[in-house]
Amino acid sequence: MAAAPAGGTAAMSRDAFRAAVTNTLERRLFFVPSFKIYGGVAGLYDYGPPGCAVKANVLASWRQHFVLEEGMLEVDCPCVTPEVVLKASGHVEKFTDLMVKDEKTGSCYRADHLLKDFCKDKLEKDHTLSPEQAEEYNNILAILDDLSAEQLGAKIREFGIVAPDTKNPLSDPYPFNLMFQTSIGPSGLSPGYMRPETAQGIFVNFKDLYYYNGNKLPFAAAQIGQAFRNEISPRQGLLRVREFTLAEIEHFVDPEDKSHPKFGDVSDLEFLMFPREDQMAGKSARRLKIGDAVSEGTVNNETLGYFIGRVYLFLTQLGIDKDRLRFRQHLPNEMAHYAADCWDAEIECSYGWIECVGIADRSAYDLRAHSDKSGEKLEAHEKFAEPREVEKLVITPSKKELGLAFKGNQRMVLEALEAMGETEALDMKAALESKGEVEFKVCTLGKDVTIKKSMVSINIEKKKEHQRKFTPSVIEPSFGIGRIIYCLFEHCFYQRPGKAEDEQLNVFGFPPLVAPIKCTVFPLVKLEKFEVVAKKISKALTAAGVSHIIDMTGNTIGKRYARTDEIGVPLAITVDNTTSVTVRDRDSKDQIRVEVDEVASVVKEVMDGQSTWADIMWRYPAHTASAADEEEAEP
Repeated sequence: MAAAPAGGTAAMSRDAFRAAVTNTLERRLFFVPSFKIYGGVAGLYDYGPPGCAVKANVLASWRQHFVLEEGMLEVDCPCVTPEVVLKASGHVEKFTDLMVKDEKTGSCYRADHLLKDFCKDKLEKDHTLSPEQAEEYNNILAILDDLSAEQLGAKIREFGIVAPDTKNPLSDPYPFNLMFQTSIGPSGLSPGYMRPETAQGIFVNFKDLYYYNGNKLPFAAAQIGQAFRNEISPRQGLLRVREFTLAEIEHFVDPEDKSHPKFGDVSDLEFLMFPREDQMAGKSARRLKIGDAVSEGTVNNETLGYFIGRVYLFLTQLGIDKDRLRFRQHLPNEMAHYAADCWDAEIECSYGWIECVGIADRSAYDLRAHSDKSGEKLEAHEKFAEPREVEKLVITPSKKELGLAFKGNQRMVLEALEAMGETEALDMKAALESKGEVEFKVCTLGKDVTIKKSMVSINIEKKKEHQRKFTPSVIEPSFGIGRIIYCLFEHCFYQRPGKAEDEQLNVFGFPPLVAPIKCTVFPLVKLEKFEVVAKKISKALTAAGVSHIIDMTGNTIGKRYARTDEIGVPLAITVDNTTSVTVRDRDSKDQIRVEVDEVASVVKEVMDGQSTWADIMWRYPAHTASAADEEEAEP
């Protein structure tokens, strides 16, 4: 297809551009608020026919790009999840946001969002700010994720932030668990939740998947499915919703060998990256080769780097603008204590930079957590050709002593002790032997605790081993499909002048890969001989697997072109002859003549990516549009 022109879109403000996109999407039924006739429910949306088709095409492309090309094992697990599973993963205890309430109406808001909006509004609109005030607001934005409930509440009171809708005072912030709770079965004795992510279904099936894969590592499991989060105050349309589609990959790998045999396939890719050092220094994202980022240690390992490269290729082939796509590394305050490295694929749209894909090296945390809770060893093994004498670090926390000392925080302290590396563990052993106690930082508690000699045993033991047993590390790319689709809508949308003065026609310049309908068939006028040809072409397109529509309305051909441009149809076939037809490209509006018997195969060739529109233009004679053909008007 020809490149989508900018038209008059570039001059629009962000708000005007977003309004034009959203109006078109809702009017043409890409998506609409759910239960609209009853007033709708915030954070819930229905996809209409073209929206469903775009989503299906994105997911089909995802399966091809990842599941098929990487030989992944696809699973499909239930949305309803027993409480014990989500207790093991930490979601029951930690999957919370801080909430404040309007003290008079009871309306709820996310505390961090109110503070963030206040600071951004001041920085953007208050031109009387002193440098010191601006620095304070920027600092708050930088540390927002680190603020406790007490600190957030103090800032909200200090700045006089009130409920945005009523200007009423707000309550102190308190944690709200984002999972939808339910009970499994009629007794109410088996609590459960609607899953907040799809990953846990893969982790609990690791043992069977490992066996299915011939007890070999590395391997990856993938899942596409619905997830649910009871957002406090959903906003930003499809970007923050309460039910959404996730596509997640869990790539299991030996923690001692995170190389990737296909890393060379992506190592020369260059794209915008935003390492944490640049963020903390106030710099901007810069173009880096992923091979250089891995070799320099900016990205932790080859497997993580490989998936970052593959995610870049996937998003850009969908139609995401590579100049509005960046990979941002998590700052220290965003990282889980067990994570080795995390990057987000962020896409810029009218709402700013939006996290759409998370790519994380989660180490062995998830499998260990489920092993401990279930009692089932979720391990892999490597058999040695000859027995090896090995030295093993053995960390044995005393659950009894930790429980007495830390009560409800016992588990977090225990997990932090077990996650220690060899150097840290041996330093602790030496300190305990000389002093009897040591200060130890537990990231999940956000503070240091005192560990006494009776609480943990740390030893190096020599053993002869015939095989090595270990808990695999997990590299997890997690895709928010709705967010990707919304950003795709914005990146593909543009306007171009119509015939009337000041008229702007809306166009979605979707690549053929994701276009909801690949082609339209128009009899030029309502004549039986043209309708017969149109039906013949339709039958050939159906046989070729090309989605299409026939428009036999009496509208002018220009109005019909405008209607299909507005839903992103790449090609239009105009039946103006019984032996040959006109084929028009959406973005360039160029036209060619093709024989009736050939047209279906030509369209399929372009839609499948075997040829570009430019290739086709070389092979077929150009057609000069008549004045009637060129007439375009708002549909």
